[in-house]
Amino acid sequence: MSDHPSVPRHGLSRRTLAKAAALGVAGALTGTWRASAAGVTATQLGPRTYDLNIPSAALGRTAPVRIILPTSYAAQPGRTWPVLHLLHGAHDDYNSWTRETDIEAFTANRDLIVAMPDGGPTGIPTRWKTGPDHETFQLREVTAVLRASYRASTVQAVAGVSTGGYGAMAHAARNPGTFVAAASYSGIPATTVTNMPKIVEAIVRRENLDPLMLWGAPTTDSAVWEDFNPVARASGLRGTALYVSVGTGSLNGGLGAVLALLQIITGGTGSVTPGVLESLVTSSTQNFVTTLGQLGIPATQHVYPGGGHQWSDWQREFTSSWPVLARALGLPA
Repeated sequence: MSDHPSVPRHGLSRRTLAKAAALGVAGALTGTWRASAAGVTATQLGPRTYDLNIPSAALGRTAPVRIILPTSYAAQPGRTWPVLHLLHGAHDDYNSWTRETDIEAFTANRDLIVAMPDGGPTGIPTRWKTGPDHETFQLREVTAVLRASYRASTVQAVAGVSTGGYGAMAHAARNPGTFVAAASYSGIPATTVTNMPKIVEAIVRRENLDPLMLWGAPTTDSAVWEDFNPVARASGLRGTALYVSVGTGSLNGGLGAVLALLQIITGGTGSVTPGVLESLVTSSTQNFVTTLGQLGIPATQHVYPGGGHQWSDWQREFTSSWPVLARALGLPA
């Protein structure tokens, strides 16, 4: 399911133009406006919400990012703001967080910028072996625009669902010190544990892409897989506030899990229930949490019974993780 909001691109009212000017968003709106970062355009969707289109050398195309500005952004023109990056999952897009959660209402009167960048159709925000570099886009290019045009500070956290949960932990582990906090909800933070390579490959194949484009073959290119594997880079998370959660789903291993995995590998994910999907990724988070413990890296963890690979669980888990994220961002919990 995708959502592409219909927004007016011409004939905006004087009130809207005045509001845009008051927000300090780099010029008057004419439906679409050009920001100070070269080539970036944005469209206003609501009082605080904008869709940016950023020309990306890393991706070789213009890519979208949805942002939510602080409620008091206009009233404090000299202030910079911490940033919370929210990453979407597989077969979804950058507007999923505003479509599926109450993130706009939740962040009202909370002093931060929310950025929801495009992660591609697979939602695996990594540097592909043959293809786009979503890591550079999200960590470098998006950040540069936010700091140049939206008074973003250097304090930032990252969180994501499913493959976006992978991305949150991979970004933080591979780039130590970049994020003060990272959270994964039903993510895949251990990509090489039993069955995970097959699930990752199935995600890529479902978008009619060659799985070898991602990190190569799990066997012959094992060094590449490990380089982008959060559990293998977990030492880079030392000093980062962490929240990791996953449900146990509706399977208890055995033949049911094998059949569900086969169904996913052969492209039949449409009939696989959220509870079954959650069961298949549970071991990845459990392995990750175990590794953190062995390294003496603290993390707030929540492995809960049942649950599903679905937004109703992720909305709850985001709310539960907020105190961890807020404290690290220097905000009231």
